Amino acid sequence: MDGGSVRASLIQLAVSDAEPPQERRARVAALVRAQEGADLVVLPELWPLGGFSYDAWSGGAEPLDGPTAEVMSAAAKAAGVWLHAGSIVERDPDGPIYNTSLLFAPDGELQHTYRKIHRFGFDSGEAVAMGAGQEIVTAATDFGTLGLATCYDLRFPELFRALLDAGAELLVVPAAWPARRREHWTLFARARAVEEQAYVLACNNAGTHGGVEQAGHSIVVDPWGKVLAEAGADEEVITVEFDPGEVARARAEFPVHRDRLLGIPAPVQR
Repeated sequence: MDGGSVRASLIQLAVSDAEPPQERRARVAALVRAQEGADLVVLPELWPLGGFSYDAWSGGAEPLDGPTAEVMSAAAKAAGVWLHAGSIVERDPDGPIYNTSLLFAPDGELQHTYRKIHRFGFDSGEAVAMGAGQEIVTAATDFGTLGLATCYDLRFPELFRALLDAGAELLVVPAAWPARRREHWTLFARARAVEEQAYVLACNNAGTHGGVEQAGHSIVVDPWGKVLAEAGADEEVITVEFDPGEVARARAEFPVHRDRLLGIPAPVQR
């Protein structure tokens, strides 16, 4: 990852119940196309329907080749960017619905999906309406290996340690994090960056949907925990350039991971 810089844009969307999903898709596609020149563009969690708009999920669920994927694929190709298109309510024809992230390559191909492992809501909402993902997902790009996580996952450091062990250098986290816990959002983003000595790119929703005000404050954090960019509370695009080689330098200069004693992956048997 040494040499050159990466330009990343996080599109913090204002999501409301008043805007129809088809209109929002068209609006977001235009915002993505406007990021031509970036290497990576990131969208929030469940933006087509709303992360707290539970009543809309079943009727608005879509397959991996559905309307959101179609317009996001075209937008990624038009802009020539890696596009983490946030997440959708995925309709699995043979199972439950899932909170599923979509990652498109600059040619518009859907390269990876990630079904959210940790479902929020305790005994309601996502926790009972959706299935849980089972797989750790990383994605190799020409500017480093991405580790995929979503919103509530931030509260579970063991997932991020597993992403580290799988080679992740940039942790991408779309979210629909509520305003009443905004301090937790920025705290966890910085903590995960410091723990894994990785960049964290965390893109949140703005606006209010399902009666829940969103925190906004999308954030990019470097491997030392320094905040490189942070949005406000409203719809906004934040763009930052950073050196991906800083991950390797941080890990070499402060080699904390070699002192791990617990949770170390078993050696591969050959």
